[in-house]
Amino acid sequence: MSTKKTPDPEPAPADCARCPFPVADRLCRRPDGRAPENCPTRAFPELVAEGLTIYRDRHLEFACQASIQEAEGYADRELGYERVRPAKTRIEEIAEFADKMGFTRLGLAFCVGLRREARAVAGFYEGRGFAMVSVICKVGCVDKEEIGLQGDQKIVPGQPEAMCNPVVQALVLNRAQTDLNILLGLCVGHDSLFLAHAAAPCTVLAVKDRVLGHNPLAAVYNLDSYYRSLK
Repeated sequence: MSTKKTPDPEPAPADCARCPFPVADRLCRRPDGRAPENCPTRAFPELVAEGLTIYRDRHLEFACQASIQEAEGYADRELGYERVRPAKTRIEEIAEFADKMGFTRLGLAFCVGLRREARAVAGFYEGRGFAMVSVICKVGCVDKEEIGLQGDQKIVPGQPEAMCNPVVQALVLNRAQTDLNILLGLCVGHDSLFLAHAAAPCTVLAVKDRVLGHNPLAAVYNLDSYYRSLK
C-alpha cells in the first residue's frame, strides 16, 4: 500500500483586487492581519522568501533607494500616516531616484505624438545635470508592410506608413549604454516590446491614451458613470 502523500492542491489564483478586508487590516500590511484563502502572502510564503533573496542578491540598492524615494514623496510624515500629503510630481521623483542611484545618462523613448512633451522632458532632465539620449518611435522609417500589415490595416489605408519601432528604440538606447530609460507615451504593445529588449532598468513617465490626453485613469474613475458603456 502506497504511503506517498498527495500534494496539497494549489490555492485559487491571487485576487488582491477584490480583497474583502480593509487595507489596514490585511495580512500584507501587518503580520497578524486578515486574509482570504487565496491571499498570496498567506498561500506562498516560499515565494516571499525567494523574492527577499533576489532583492538581497541582485537588487538591494535599487530596492532600498526606491523605498526611500517613496517615503520622500510625502510631506508631514512626522505627523503620522493619516496626516501625510503628496509633495512631489513623478517627473521630479524620477530625477531624484536617478540621483540616488548615481545614474548620469538617461534614455527617453517617446512617441512622435508627444514630441513637444519629449523636448520639454529632455530639457528638464538636462537642467538637472543628466546626459540625455532620446529616440522617437518612428526610428528607422520601416514601413508597416515589412511586418506583414496590409494596406487597409494602416492608419491611412493604402499609403506608405512608418511603423512604431520599439525594438530599435531599445537597441539605440542599449548602444548608448543608458543607466535608466524613461518611457513617454508609447502605444499599448509597443511599450511591452521596448521593455522586453531594453538593457537598462526602465520607468514610465506617461502612457498613451489618445482619447483622454494620456490620462487612462480618467476612464477608470468614471466606469460607473460616463464610461459605463465600457463595461
